[in-house]
Amino acid sequence: MLWADPSPVVEEGAPRPSRDLAVCADFGSTFTKTALVDLADGRLVATASHRTTLPDGAGADLLDGLDACRAVLAEADPAAADAPVLACSSAGGGLRIAVVGNEELVTAEAGRRVALSSGGRVVAVLAGGLDDERYAALVAAEPDVLLLVGGTDGGNAARLEADAAALAVRGWALPVVVAGDVTARDRVVATLAGAGVPVVPADNVVPRIGVLAPESARHAIREVFLSHVIGGKHLSTRAELGAIVRGATPDVVLDGVEQLAGLVGDVVVVDVGGATTDVHSAVEPDPDTTRSGAGGLSREVVASTPLTRTVEGDLGMRWSAPSTVAAALEANLPLPRDVEGAATRRQQGPGLLPTEPADTELDEALARTAVVLALRRHAGRARVVLGPDGRVVERSGKDLREVRLLVGSGGVLRHGRPGVADRVLGAALADPGDWQLPRGARVVVDDRHVLAWAGLLAGEHPTAAHRLLERWLATARG
Repeated sequence: MLWADPSPVVEEGAPRPSRDLAVCADFGSTFTKTALVDLADGRLVATASHRTTLPDGAGADLLDGLDACRAVLAEADPAAADAPVLACSSAGGGLRIAVVGNEELVTAEAGRRVALSSGGRVVAVLAGGLDDERYAALVAAEPDVLLLVGGTDGGNAARLEADAAALAVRGWALPVVVAGDVTARDRVVATLAGAGVPVVPADNVVPRIGVLAPESARHAIREVFLSHVIGGKHLSTRAELGAIVRGATPDVVLDGVEQLAGLVGDVVVVDVGGATTDVHSAVEPDPDTTRSGAGGLSREVVASTPLTRTVEGDLGMRWSAPSTVAAALEANLPLPRDVEGAATRRQQGPGLLPTEPADTELDEALARTAVVLALRRHAGRARVVLGPDGRVVERSGKDLREVRLLVGSGGVLRHGRPGVADRVLGAALADPGDWQLPRGARVVVDDRHVLAWAGLLAGEHPTAAHRLLERWLATARG
């Protein structure tokens, strides 16, 4: 995030004091954002943020920023000083995941989708066997965790076992989640554990062709993130950090999106950040969309799932601003005349905050471009093509056409001028063409970071999560 809340935001009519409270916290790459939530009715009592205090060799600690936020929240309700904390984190680079699978089009692709839904940034996808060249590429990617997949259940597990052996022989030391053929799982786990590799078993992400089963692997990756990554990044010297963090921020936000979908049906969320633009969707697949026309039936080798997340690492407001412009030019999207120089300045000075109308307009142009491209990549196209059986509908991506709620997140939207949602998000829906984008969706902004808070609350306080979302939806602005 590129903007901060300098003071608490107290919801009108919030009860004071209240003892049934929780502090929700998101340790971001730039800002630590917090909210004080009344668990009885899901009310946001106050919010506050502070620049993230990453270790710098001078005694800084990630939890220093949280301490500063709690002090501000305590001004709204003194009980905030002792309220339990539920946190998520993308600080220190977030969660970096590498995927190793049998072949590029099936298990490796399935592993990539699962890794994205687990809140990680996928830094490498390798298939075809871990020879010297691929192993060197894996090491160079510097992942925090490796997702090892391969084979359907009861199929050919030879490559899965060979990849595990290659990791063991080469002295791989980072955590591995094994989510391939379950009939070979015990052997693979034994091979890795015998070499001292931290390993967590999970169910197969592709138990059979045409089926994608992400939940077990997603939970295993979250376990690895909590047990190895949070401590391994040395973000804090205080044991409290490991006790309060529930998961990687994008993973937790996807939980919040799932909660929101339970209230409103199909939903899409676009989060525009400084380095990436993330798209989260909760869409129940329509069986009719699998029909290819003319009586034909199409079948995906790797099935889609209701919950989907994509991360566009070349689309962002600051660090990725130049590549955002380059992608827009390639796609023939309209841009302001001086946007290339503005993008370079933003990359060189990622802390830049717009103070002049011209800077605000340039930021909106970058955000609009990032949103349009990220949604198109997530949704894909539906095109009529000629095949052996006549005219068929060829689809790619996630079909979002029936989605009725589009939510925008990120500092450029939360702190934008009136009407920013229509100017930035609405542009993506104005002329969809053959892109499978929402038609007639309501456009709103998550101006209180409630999707993260709902995701954090969902596990232990589901009623509070639902009420929080209901309150927000009743007043959400576009």
